Amino acid sequence: MKSNVVRDPRRWWVLGVLCLSLLVLMLDGTVLNLAIPSLIRELDATPSDVQWILDAYVLVFAGLLLTAGSLSDRFGRRRMLITGLAVFGVSSLMAVLATEPWQVVAARAAMGVGGSLLMPSTLSILMTTFAEDERRTAMAAWSTVSVVGIVAGPTLGGFLLQHYWWGSVFLLNIPVAALAIVAAVVLMPETTGEQRPVDVVGVGLSIVALGATVYVIIEREWNIGMIVLAIGTAITFVVWERRSEHPMLPLAVFRNRDFTGTCFTLLLMVFGMGAIMLMLTQYLQFVLGYGPMKAGLALLPYAVAAAVCNGLGATLGKTLSNKVLIVSGLFVMGTAFALLALGSGYLWVLVSMLVMGVGGGLAGPAAYAAIMSAIPLEHAGVGSAMNDTLQQVGMAISIAILGSVLAGVFTSNMPADAPDAARESIGAAFRLGYAEAAEDAFTAAMSTGAWISAGFSIAAALLGVALLRSRSPEPTEQPDTAVVTNG
Repeated sequence: MKSNVVRDPRRWWVLGVLCLSLLVLMLDGTVLNLAIPSLIRELDATPSDVQWILDAYVLVFAGLLLTAGSLSDRFGRRRMLITGLAVFGVSSLMAVLATEPWQVVAARAAMGVGGSLLMPSTLSILMTTFAEDERRTAMAAWSTVSVVGIVAGPTLGGFLLQHYWWGSVFLLNIPVAALAIVAAVVLMPETTGEQRPVDVVGVGLSIVALGATVYVIIEREWNIGMIVLAIGTAITFVVWERRSEHPMLPLAVFRNRDFTGTCFTLLLMVFGMGAIMLMLTQYLQFVLGYGPMKAGLALLPYAVAAAVCNGLGATLGKTLSNKVLIVSGLFVMGTAFALLALGSGYLWVLVSMLVMGVGGGLAGPAAYAAIMSAIPLEHAGVGSAMNDTLQQVGMAISIAILGSVLAGVFTSNMPADAPDAARESIGAAFRLGYAEAAEDAFTAAMSTGAWISAGFSIAAALLGVALLRSRSPEPTEQPDTAVVTNG
């Protein structure tokens, strides 16, 4: 069995396929945030409908990530990548054809299945394709795609929303997914991890534990039964994995201080970042009166700053420790949120986005590198899934908690004599003639949310100071990974 770190002459083409595959997910996330006002108007979607359109994907995606990553190690990462792209493309078509909010929710859940198969495979294939000296560069390109999605999603989505109906935004996913499938079949070799029995019990426990956890977060209620189920299955999963001869998640990696510290730091970082685009897209369109296209272009400075600094962060990572980059990036992000909280109008949004892009570009590549460098290559799929799971759980917490805060502050700042519908939703407030009051209320709500995000960014930085090691992680000996070529 030969190590997969032997240089594949097609490796940069493979990276292109991985980036194209990731772009499918990034386009979908940013486009959907921009489409929320259109969904409210054209489908008469309630705040609850919008919440579930956002959260159905997260619930399914997060619940299946570890399972999908583990199975990709066993049965083939390219196979899982292609399957995920196909499911995601078909589900996007379902969303395009939807005529009711519940149909959009169902399509989003199906897209969550596709995303869970697709996402872990992208980073695990990268890890098993590139040698140690090229990985950080490849990882920087991979993570930059998320920034490209932030640029392309709102801009293309804004153009479509300006000229067509809301469902047209999901059309973006279909040709990109199809192109990525063809490129993967033609260019990408198959890679697998250690060929061992599937941990069926671990798979079942992980799905229930993650699904129940995210459900509790989304519902934002003290559902005792679901809380007990989440905690009970999580504990049982840990006990089982420690005793299993072939665990799906190698718990030994948590003994690595850099890995564990980065996991907790990343969780807090994503919590702070998670709801920012949800806030900004509604602020730009409802409060500042921008059309969808203009709102998309207004987010461009953030994408440019993040893309430039993402490359800078990857370059600095060759000489500076991950700790320095992660902590400094998080402090910069905390500053950005504070700026957003202090002012109103697009100038404050612009400045905060530029600063936020700098912080994210410094912290992001270093965080991914710290997590993935601690994972043996034969577990690259489940390691990538662990990274993705942290981000999705953090995102779910962010949307749930900050969403509740936004709604509560908005309601408390609306006139007491306004109809209940106007006090609960800015879209309804505009329809019912309370536009001016709604603008002030939402501005106050976003300021409060930004202060909370600033607090969590600073908390993440302080946690990084306490837990992460100052020195750059030393390369560890990588175990062999089985390779099956497609030629």
